Amino acid sequence: MMPMDGMTPLEGQAGLRGHRQLDEALLDNAAALANADQQGMLRALASAGAQVRESAALAAEANLAQIADDGRPRAVVVAGVGTAARAGDILATVAGSRSQVPVMAHRSAGVPGWVGAADAVIAVSASGRSPEALAAAEAAARRGARLVAIGAPNSELQALAERARAPFVPVPRRAPARASLWAVTVPVLLAARTLGLVRVAEADLAETAARLDADAERCRPTADSFVNPAKEMAIALGNSIPIVWGSSPLATVAARRVGDMLSANARYPVVSGSLGEAGRGRVGLLDGVYGGLAEGERDIFADPDEQSDQVRLRVLLLRDGGLADEDAAEDEPSAVEERRADAVEALALRRGVRCDTLRGEGASPLERLASLIAVPDFASVYLALAHGLDPTAVPAVTEMKEFTQT
Repeated sequence: MMPMDGMTPLEGQAGLRGHRQLDEALLDNAAALANADQQGMLRALASAGAQVRESAALAAEANLAQIADDGRPRAVVVAGVGTAARAGDILATVAGSRSQVPVMAHRSAGVPGWVGAADAVIAVSASGRSPEALAAAEAAARRGARLVAIGAPNSELQALAERARAPFVPVPRRAPARASLWAVTVPVLLAARTLGLVRVAEADLAETAARLDADAERCRPTADSFVNPAKEMAIALGNSIPIVWGSSPLATVAARRVGDMLSANARYPVVSGSLGEAGRGRVGLLDGVYGGLAEGERDIFADPDEQSDQVRLRVLLLRDGGLADEDAAEDEPSAVEERRADAVEALALRRGVRCDTLRGEGASPLERLASLIAVPDFASVYLALAHGLDPTAVPAVTEMKEFTQT
């Protein structure tokens, strides 16, 4: 069937390939990068280590001890959307399957119907005005649940927390909110520690902050591509369809964060999630029109440079460098996860699909998570800038908010 605009399928495909190419030269021009990143997204990401230290200090001043007066809660709900919801995912993963208290990230307005006086709600909004977080805080106060609020100072969320006489942890405002992941995550973890859910030592926070500082230094704009892992990753992902899979629950949280950042900053369509889920269906993408099928139809005698604009899959495999629970030295699922990751690398190689692997490093789950997130965060910004995009401004998001608020 002929397309409505009269193009043949091949002509249409050529048109799709006429997208804006990656300007690799920009990445090694520090002055040009600074001019392109006028809103300072790279600088905001470089503050991640400082966010850990700052938010830990602010949480210490917030009198979180009062939420522990009634002992361990029946369940904990982390309410919020976007980056705030990722903080809830991180808590659920750090708490792990052995936690005696269920932890859930709630992304809708209000709280689940079962929440009551025996439960705790952590309402999170970097701006302090998210409708979902505000509705959750109001519902928690009305039902008598323990409440902790985390958000921008002098915001609606702070006013609501003060009316409910609940602890409030201020988050210094950074725009966009996705640059504040660690500023909202650390108070969530410390509130959970106060409730007896997780073990987060001061040394864990210090090592995580140091890891983030070190990765920010490695990924700085003045470091050339051949020594800058984020620029190298941006070039590798350029003009591809990224697939980001995590080999473990911890790595899966990181994979979804990478998907968030590539979508919002670089506007790339991304498939992200758990490698365990992928093995039940999504791994079939490797045999699709952007994977092995495309590889099989390539002309092996053609000039590679003439095919450089062909859109292909690019797998980014995040592998956890340790076990989710340090006490589980013989945890059988970990071996299964490692075999799955090995299998995906082998399957991609057989089909000519590029597969890059990033391994988590660090003694604590929090530090390993930081090591899996930091470099891709920077890579998403470099990818946006190399395409001539402002990573801080997402017009479609702004328009979506305007539509839903009218």
